[in-house]
Amino acid sequence: MVNYRISDLMTCTIADMLKDGETVFHGVSSQMPMVAMHLARKLHAPNLVHLNIPGGVNPSSVKQSSYSSAGSDLVEAGESYFPLDQIFDLSMRGKLDVAFLGGIQFDINGNVNASVIGDYHKPKVRLPGGAGSAVLIPTAKKAIIWRTKHDPRTFVEQVEFVTTRGNLWKIVTPLCVFVFKNGKLQLDSIHPHTTLEEVQKQTGFELIYDEVRYTKEPTAKQLQMLKQIDPYDYRSVEF
Repeated sequence: MVNYRISDLMTCTIADMLKDGETVFHGVSSQMPMVAMHLARKLHAPNLVHLNIPGGVNPSSVKQSSYSSAGSDLVEAGESYFPLDQIFDLSMRGKLDVAFLGGIQFDINGNVNASVIGDYHKPKVRLPGGAGSAVLIPTAKKAIIWRTKHDPRTFVEQVEFVTTRGNLWKIVTPLCVFVFKNGKLQLDSIHPHTTLEEVQKQTGFELIYDEVRYTKEPTAKQLQMLKQIDPYDYRSVEF
């Protein structure tokens, strides 16, 4: 039996979603997808193009990326420089395969809220806002969201504010993977450590699924590689 943590499972699940030859972008505060992209390049997708918010292309290492996945080390260790405005242009021209983005609240219709909780003009909490998500979720071929919190306040019937929507593909949480298809957020797989009942209890809308599938567990090879490429465990900083 292979021992692993939730952060390991989520990172390997994200890595498995990436294909060889794809052009993939992550932004700020994105240590988990950053490590997942590096894992994919090491194990099954050597021709994946890793783009990031400081502008580094295919950094040779992410071991020093402690500054919120947006430090100069990603540029210094990169093969070349590709600035953020060019990434937006790339996405709008239909050339960005995958973008990793965040949010605070998600609903069954695939809407993402990263703006406010409560009334927009007098909110209980004002959030960072859409930033790049407002451009990249509608224009990237596939948008993948990861969230280290899964509860009924995060996954709701209707978000309190629609910051963005568009080409949302999958959402990875500590309990499951959601996939957006046929206009609805649907259950793709549940993680081996949980149950369908627990996922439903922690989700604020009725789950849609055709069958109950389980997320693949990390392999021993993946876990060993994670120790090599992420020795300081940046993939777990959000937990």
